[in-house]
Amino acid sequence: MLAIVRFLILLIYFILMNSVLFLIFISRPFHRNSVALGGQWYGSMAKIMGLKVIVQDRHHVDPKQTYVCIANHQNSFDLITICKAAFNGVVTVGKKSLIWIPFFGLIYYFSGNIMIDRKNSGKARDTLKFTAKKILDGNFSVWFFPEGTRSYGKGLLPFKTGAFRIAEQTGKPVLMICASDTHHQIKWNRWNNGTVLVKFYEPEPLNLSTDIKGNTEYFHQKMETRLAKLTDEAEQLNRHIQA
Repeated sequence: MLAIVRFLILLIYFILMNSVLFLIFISRPFHRNSVALGGQWYGSMAKIMGLKVIVQDRHHVDPKQTYVCIANHQNSFDLITICKAAFNGVVTVGKKSLIWIPFFGLIYYFSGNIMIDRKNSGKARDTLKFTAKKILDGNFSVWFFPEGTRSYGKGLLPFKTGAFRIAEQTGKPVLMICASDTHHQIKWNRWNNGTVLVKFYEPEPLNLSTDIKGNTEYFHQKMETRLAKLTDEAEQLNRHIQA
């Protein structure tokens, strides 16, 4: 019963919230702070799901600096967990097919996000060039999910190289953002789904003495280690709350 009630409340809230966001975004299309606003609003849905999302160490974001951000991509609940960490001046890189999602696609587009056609390598390369130009000329940070797809409890998937190519081209540091594991944690029919930890880590430049593949593997291993520790911290916190 709780699952049905929760779904209906979430659906109504989602429609109303997106209607307001759509009006805001079309009144100021491609504004540099639209993604941050959307992230905060979507994050408010966590309460309906019985979740507490704690964002840690935002002080690592210097408002005068821009970054190439990398984050883990778990499931659809990322929209209300890790997206809460979006900050002013950041845009995401997502699949071009997102534009065809009714209503949400237009919101995603008008909030200034960058859409990439992964099926067309030539267009994908052009998008990466545009992304680098956007960082350098527009004073934007760019947020990647380097796994390229949701992991659905399979652990951290291999990284694609796009984010690290952009970091190399622009000379911008890599800003890692991780969310503790939510696989099997969130149940529609459970009142209290516990706490999810989202954490910023200190920005780190690429190692220019190695190649893109080496840097990609390095950051993958680093995120894997940090995710394990962060998930352990969240599990301990949730056990303490439930005790």
